[in-house]
Order: sequence, then structure tokens, then C-alpha cells
Amino acid sequence: MVRVLVVADEVSPVIHDAGVRRMQPDLVLAAGDLPWDYLEFLSSMLDVPVGFVPGNHDPEVEAPHSGFKDWLTGHGLPEADPRPLGCTNVDESIVDIGGLRVAGLGGSIRYNDGPNQYSDDEFTKRARRLLKMAGKRGGGIDVLLTHSPPRDLGDGDDRPHRGFTALHDVIQQLRPTWHLHGHIHPFGQPQPDRTVGNTTIRNVVPYRLMEIEPVLERVGEHG
Repeated sequence: MVRVLVVADEVSPVIHDAGVRRMQPDLVLAAGDLPWDYLEFLSSMLDVPVGFVPGNHDPEVEAPHSGFKDWLTGHGLPEADPRPLGCTNVDESIVDIGGLRVAGLGGSIRYNDGPNQYSDDEFTKRARRLLKMAGKRGGGIDVLLTHSPPRDLGDGDDRPHRGFTALHDVIQQLRPTWHLHGHIHPFGQPQPDRTVGNTTIRNVVPYRLMEIEPVLERVGEHG
């Protein structure tokens, strides 16, 4: 069983405190729209792996790489890493981290010119690339980590908070145990879990502490 602290969208004073150590998670997963220094604080304070996907209020995290020691470069010159230090970007990736296999798709529906926003067609292409990767890799998925929820499964009625239809196909094909997302602020109202097949969909804003049983035994996996 893996003890997971999942965070999204809102900085919680319960989490942004040295007392977070008492939660004793094995892994932190972040579903987007959190300050980088918040994630770096959790990485440093807890000394466990931290995986994240970007939200629509996060900066662009992609950057070209050179062929020399995988340094980040821009216009041929070294650049600072745009990602939070000590954290792993799992966006459009499948990563074994902290004892779990996590598939990630960040971002929200496009509603302005901000970063990490996608039209339905753009997101569908990203989802297909993830599914192709999963097909080549094989094995089960423990967690699908996204910023936005699936369409009509816990999303909002307004354009910025509309979910993605393509996530229905991702859930159907990957069959993760959990689909964890943010983006939809509960404002103190309880958000019920939703179930699709054997997948439980959960809104994790601002944080949830969970125990997740891995689908597969991965001997020697250290995140």
C-alpha cells in the first residue's frame, strides 16, 4: 500500500507547514495550479518523490534540450529549468514513481491565450499519444493524474471549467484504479467520487491523503 498526498489548485495552510511531516506520505502527486515553491517545499520537507501535471494557471514547462548532459537550452544557451526543483513532470507521460505507475495529462480547455490550454481536438491528440505510449509499455496504471476532469463527470458548466471528452477514452483503455484531478474548486462543498468501471474519479482540491494499492509489484522501484 502506498500512502499518497495529493494536492491541487489551492495552497492549504495545513500542508504548507512543517506539520505536514506527520502525514508521512510515500509520494506526493500534484494536479496543477499550485505555486512552484509550494511543490518544492513539499519535496524538501517530506523528502519523497513529487510528481505533477501543470494546470492552466501554471507557466509553460516544456523546453528544448541539448544533446550534452540533457541541459535545457534556449537559443543555444543554457537556461534555468522551468519546472519546480525536485519534482517530476508526468504530463503526457507514464512514470513509475514512489511505488505507483502514474499516467499524466495536464492542462484545461482553451478559454484564452494562456499556457497549458487546449482545444478538444488538441487534447484528443495528446490523449492518443499517451494511449500509444501505454500500449507499447504494457502493464496496468495505478493513477491517471490530470488537471481537468472528464466531460460531465465533475466538471463545470462554464467554458473555463469544462472537462475533456477524450478522458473518457483514456479511462476506458487504461483502466486506472484512480483518476485524480483538480481544476474544479469545491468552495467548501463536498465533491462526491464518481465511478467509471473499476476507476474511481476524485476531485483532490485542495488536498487528499490516500492509500493506494499498486496494480503491479515493481521490485526495486524507488521513484
